[in-house]
Amino acid sequence: MSKIIRIGTRDSELALWQAKTVQSQLEHLGHKTQLVPVRSTGDIVLDKPIYELGITGVFTKTLDIALLNEEIDIAVHSLKDVPTLLPKGIVQAAVIKRGNVRDCLVFKNNEEFLSERDAIIATGSLRRRAQWLNRYPTHTIVGLRGNVNSRLQKLEDNDWNGAIFAAAGLGRLDIRPDESFNLEWMIPAPAQGAVMISALENDEETLAICAVINHKESEIATSIERKFLNLLEGGCSAPIGGLAFVKDEEVHLQGVLLSLDGSKKIEVQRTVALGEHEGLAQFCADYIIERGGKRLMDNIKKSSQGVNVYSTKSLTDDQKQLFHDDVVSESSDFIKINLNRMAPKILRPLPRNVIITSKNAVEALLMNFAPQELQFENIYCVGRRTKRFVERKIGKVKHTENNSKALAEYLVDYIEGTEVTYFCSDIRLDELPTILNENNIEVNEITAYETKYDPIKINDTIKSVMFYSPSTVQSYKQENDDDVIAFCIGETTAKEASKHFEDIRIAKIPTVESVIELVNEHYV
Repeated sequence: MSKIIRIGTRDSELALWQAKTVQSQLEHLGHKTQLVPVRSTGDIVLDKPIYELGITGVFTKTLDIALLNEEIDIAVHSLKDVPTLLPKGIVQAAVIKRGNVRDCLVFKNNEEFLSERDAIIATGSLRRRAQWLNRYPTHTIVGLRGNVNSRLQKLEDNDWNGAIFAAAGLGRLDIRPDESFNLEWMIPAPAQGAVMISALENDEETLAICAVINHKESEIATSIERKFLNLLEGGCSAPIGGLAFVKDEEVHLQGVLLSLDGSKKIEVQRTVALGEHEGLAQFCADYIIERGGKRLMDNIKKSSQGVNVYSTKSLTDDQKQLFHDDVVSESSDFIKINLNRMAPKILRPLPRNVIITSKNAVEALLMNFAPQELQFENIYCVGRRTKRFVERKIGKVKHTENNSKALAEYLVDYIEGTEVTYFCSDIRLDELPTILNENNIEVNEITAYETKYDPIKINDTIKSVMFYSPSTVQSYKQENDDDVIAFCIGETTAKEASKHFEDIRIAKIPTVESVIELVNEHYV
């Protein structure tokens, strides 16, 4: 080739490393080259709108436009950043030999946090976030953006336990810290660790040159992974992992689709003979779709349409299905519960009257004592579900009310005796003990479980929130403002919500389903 091959690249350190690697291989073949860092598309005018060309990649769009305008001859990309459908007129010219495919955890201090309940991990990837939460559901994930060096600096500057990187990027820049290891269990992004060269479809001479440095096995593996991704209709907005490799004349594919919060995971693995791998991606995508993947993808797509209600308690799949089509919900647990150890002496003598206002208290009691040890004479409850749970696990409930204030008022008139034992949380916002004490009824409070606030910052575009206890209200307020509609499960929760929000809605009965019904009525 007589002319100089202009190599387009982003101007980040990692992108330049990739471009220089391609440059070295081309020059080794005797071709003259020139690196062309491309920064902005603001002054480029095309004959057609960008959307008509199918340009969707956040990191590839600038280079695609430069290529279509013939300002460069080839573009060099991290293949995992390239949309599975290339713009019209642009084709994949080569995949150079693939590097390390794995994700890498860079940690601070030590690795002990991996066995602990609480830890903070940083990543900007939905796929990494979902897989980490699937394995460590009590850990907290924080966002992390920027180039490799800036992300490493953010890890150093913040009180995080670790951050997840692509091992290939750290290795190529020769900046992998000693405090790091590959996450062999985490399925990487399709085409992770691979570098791709794109060129114009009608530039036959350039395509022929690039074909010489194409690594066939890397091309086969990444093509399968990207087809798998495309068939699931995924991209950067869905937690999808895929890893294919060729070994001993066989092609192996491992794929995964997860929910955004990592609570749901569908996996597939399949091996076929090399040369018979054409349908491998299709088989694995169909396998996942048929086992709940379609519903999972529908939920992910629906959430990307714009969430309009957030639940401060994780909702089950059955509960999510109760929302009508105009409601797009997200949910997470804004409080975490730790059940306490209780000394045997609290049952000596066995309390005559006990108050139980939550299932958490029941579970704490059952963790410490056998049901036979919990045969209290009079059990008083708040909520029908708590009542049913108590009667299924411990024994007959004497009386129940919809909220703690109503139960206190009932006990003032009808309690047998003048003393009651209340199994409660360390964070207690109800009026029950105060009302009873004012009426000369002694309340022995036993901290059966601890409530830990675990709030997240929700998107400012979300204008309604579902609350299930005063604690969820307080947790929410630690990270968020009060410009929302508060859908509350009952009067006690609504009372706390009224301290912060102007628009309060209260469910007819104290159940999650009733709160969902309230939301549906608002968004009709």
